[in-house]
Amino acid sequence: MDNLLLIFAICLVLGSFVGLMAGLLGIGGGLIIVPSLLYILPWVGVSTSQLTHVAIATSLSTIILTSMSSTLAHHKRGNIPWGLFKPILPGIVIGAFGAGFVSELIPSDELQQAFAVFVIFMAINMAFPFKPKAEAALPSLWVLFVVSILIALIAGLMGIGGGVLLVPFLIFCGLQMRQAVGFSSATGFLIAIAGTAGYVIAGINAPDLPYGTLGYIYLPALFGIIFSSMLFAPLGVKAASRLPTPILKKAFAGLLFIVGLKLIFS
Repeated sequence: MDNLLLIFAICLVLGSFVGLMAGLLGIGGGLIIVPSLLYILPWVGVSTSQLTHVAIATSLSTIILTSMSSTLAHHKRGNIPWGLFKPILPGIVIGAFGAGFVSELIPSDELQQAFAVFVIFMAINMAFPFKPKAEAALPSLWVLFVVSILIALIAGLMGIGGGVLLVPFLIFCGLQMRQAVGFSSATGFLIAIAGTAGYVIAGINAPDLPYGTLGYIYLPALFGIIFSSMLFAPLGVKAASRLPTPILKKAFAGLLFIVGLKLIFS
């Protein structure tokens, strides 16, 4: 019980930082949460064979509430092209739900290596953003379906909402930035729900999981991160108007790059 309270308290601090960075720099929390949990979770007995799965699954589950509030805000502003959900929704659900079962086929250390490479690519993109040129029209329904499966599967395996992958694709397909971001927030909500369900079911009988887990989700960490990140995200938004966010974003990208390298060689 003491360990549970300690982890909850630590994750309150972690969630505060995640919320601040999300509001200040507009980054997803998974890039912060997963590396942090890889360091924290062994304290409560999460075995090395399950460590990366639990860290990624818990990170993904924290996105449910944050993406829901973002989706509602974008909906009120008319930023979500709901008509796109018809071809994309099935693929999003299939890809995200399947992530938990696919992750079981990947050893924990290999999954950590894949996440580390992903972090390095995201750090480079954060420092030197990729800006795709818009095409005239959306691709065929089958292309949208397949791409949505791949994006949701990758997002589920990395413990993120998928915006870093979906937004550039949608802009390439001709959507305006505000529509791409709004639609991405809505799909992030669906990825988080379907992905969390997949990780709960896939991990329900997994061995070597400590008390406090639901499937692969470690609940004390989940509750701590969600509670404080929701409180601190508005503070980050306010600070963004006063601080040199482009410089801070490049500095944070440098930190992520170092974290990615450390995960590769650990």
